[in-house]
Amino acid sequence: MGGAWLFGGGDSSVPAGGGDLTVKEREGEKLKAPLRVLVLGGAGEIGLNCLVFEQRGELLLIDCGMDFPEDQLLGVEVMIPDLSWVMARKEQLKAVLLTHGHEDHIGGLPFLLREVDVPVYATRLTLGLVQEKLRERKLLKKSRLMEVSAGERRKIGGFEVEFIQSSHSIADVVAIALRCEQGIVLHSGDFKLDPTPVDGRRMDLNALARLGEEGVLAFFSDSTNVEQAGYTPSEREVGKALYEIFEKSGGRIIVALFASHIHRIQQVIDAAHALGRKVMITGRSMEANTHIARELGYLAIPSHILVSPGQARSLAGEKLVVITTGSQGEPLSALSRMVRGAHKQLKIVPGDTVIFSSKFIPGNERAIQNLINELYRQGAEVFYETVSEIHCSGHASQEELKFVMGLVKPRFFIPIHGEYRHLVKHKQLAVQNGLKDEQCLVVEDGMMIEFSGQGARVTEKLELEPEYLDGLRWEVPGEVLKERQKLAGAGVVSASVSVSKTAKRRLSPVRLDCAGVAGEHEQERLLEEAGRCCEEKLDWLLKQGKDSLPEMEEELRAELRRYFKRRLARKPLFLVAIHES
Repeated sequence: MGGAWLFGGGDSSVPAGGGDLTVKEREGEKLKAPLRVLVLGGAGEIGLNCLVFEQRGELLLIDCGMDFPEDQLLGVEVMIPDLSWVMARKEQLKAVLLTHGHEDHIGGLPFLLREVDVPVYATRLTLGLVQEKLRERKLLKKSRLMEVSAGERRKIGGFEVEFIQSSHSIADVVAIALRCEQGIVLHSGDFKLDPTPVDGRRMDLNALARLGEEGVLAFFSDSTNVEQAGYTPSEREVGKALYEIFEKSGGRIIVALFASHIHRIQQVIDAAHALGRKVMITGRSMEANTHIARELGYLAIPSHILVSPGQARSLAGEKLVVITTGSQGEPLSALSRMVRGAHKQLKIVPGDTVIFSSKFIPGNERAIQNLINELYRQGAEVFYETVSEIHCSGHASQEELKFVMGLVKPRFFIPIHGEYRHLVKHKQLAVQNGLKDEQCLVVEDGMMIEFSGQGARVTEKLELEPEYLDGLRWEVPGEVLKERQKLAGAGVVSASVSVSKTAKRRLSPVRLDCAGVAGEHEQERLLEEAGRCCEEKLDWLLKQGKDSLPEMEEELRAELRRYFKRRLARKPLFLVAIHES
């Protein structure tokens, strides 16, 4: 695949053939190494964020995230990007750069570092969250973690890297600028222009304007909220809404949110403290993240307001706020266990106020709605995004996106971090904002973009297969997924029998069993008929002198497939075992 060259407009563009450049300048342009960018994730979905930058054989990785699977991927808890292209070139990988500590940007990192010894550059809180992940997988001691701060520059191989203060729904977020031979490339990371951030750290618009004046070759920009007109509300507006709910609540308050949303956790704690309530924190990731953020100085919690589970049980409801995981209806989360009565310390009681202070992530709506319904059945009052202003996005809306685009003034614009419709709409917004159609590239996962003196183009598209991980975070091969889907869709039939190859006969009837195939009465008749078919087939095979057990097992599987397809028009999973005596 080799796409047509795109030529960016504006003063920073280099026309085909050199235009008004002198011969010497044209020769200089030819000597500059092309920059190639491979999209491994985040272009076509909100998650799996991962970009590879390659210049003169040196690689930099920006972010290495994860995503949650669709429902049909049974037993799969998370997905990580297909890193095989990087693994095949691991000696060329100079560093991993992280924009912030959300799972969709750091969740795949341990699986990369398990195979590759490479330094990781990130801000203090991001590294704190990464360290916990690496400690869980016994990778921390061998990992090289390099702390950086917003405003800092580092020389890494042939790249000069600048970390720029940004603002998002987690603390210590940066955008990243790479100075390459072809020019400056800016990666926005996730951002919003919050005028009153909880930690007081606004996006460094002066740095973006300075880069725009220097001349930005390419701008890779967050597209998540491109469908939202206007401006994204400040995080402090959520704090006000939470305080109002707390003030009116006469019973226990339970707030479910993302464990990484440190600013939101701070506002919950501030409201509880102001109203004289104690705070209990529950949920493994919530406990770990609040501990990390508090130790590193990103979370201010007066020590006297924190209570243990035992202390919480003895408090009157109106004196307690519980901060918990479970805002997405996850079945094993602390909130779900409270609802089921399976939490060791807490259960829902009439008069509780439960607040879902997060967005309903697409795909999780049904699970969340079921949880909300059950909370109401148990006598709780529930607040969630569609009925109260208790959540706001951490991503820029249209006016913010346009403003930043205007500061950066890129020669080429590449929308990322969004589903395909988001990327298309972000391109349309860029064109409305003054960029030309040929300056904008809508790309998908697997595409390789090349920037050179001739312009920019997509040179190839790799076929990527994300890695699937189960509850223990072990890789789940594709054939295992197919078996699980078969089990869920059509059930399983097992067959076992003993034979004597020397006597060329069966030593037992074919024993059949099944699950999820048919109702009890029909099942008995089906298994009896299928068993006779298998016995006839096996007897014939033995008389023909067949002595390969694997071949005979495959013949019985084929016989069972034919029988059940004929009788039920379905293909269960078939497990056949022939034992030799």
